[in-house]
Amino acid sequence: METWPWHALFGGMMLGASATILLLFNGRVAGISGILGGILKPQQGDVSWRLLFVIGMVAAGLCAPLMGFSLPQALPVSSLGLLAVAGLLVGIGTKLANGCTSGHGICGMGRFSKRSLVATMVFMATAIATVFVRFHL
Repeated sequence: METWPWHALFGGMMLGASATILLLFNGRVAGISGILGGILKPQQGDVSWRLLFVIGMVAAGLCAPLMGFSLPQALPVSSLGLLAVAGLLVGIGTKLANGCTSGHGICGMGRFSKRSLVATMVFMATAIATVFVRFHL
């Protein structure tokens, strides 16, 4: 399936709509790190919606090929150690920023949160610097 700019627009609209629905009906922000953190450190009556959210995300990915979408091939991992360190650094950054890219970049920016604006700018600057160091130095 060929990708068109309309696909990106539609995908962004779906992300925004789903984040808005979760906020309006559940009073919850669709920050993935917070949702997963709540599953790992459960509180009474606060786990079921989180599990259903994660199951829905996984199910959507599994159903995409059934609806005619072709998923990109996974990139080969050159080093499992490097992958583990990268994952650890992302986790530390998420904790320091009090949220992840979905929580700040999608939900926080949509609510005009200054903290989320700063966090998203730091995420983007870090990503740009990482790509530059990785591929140009």
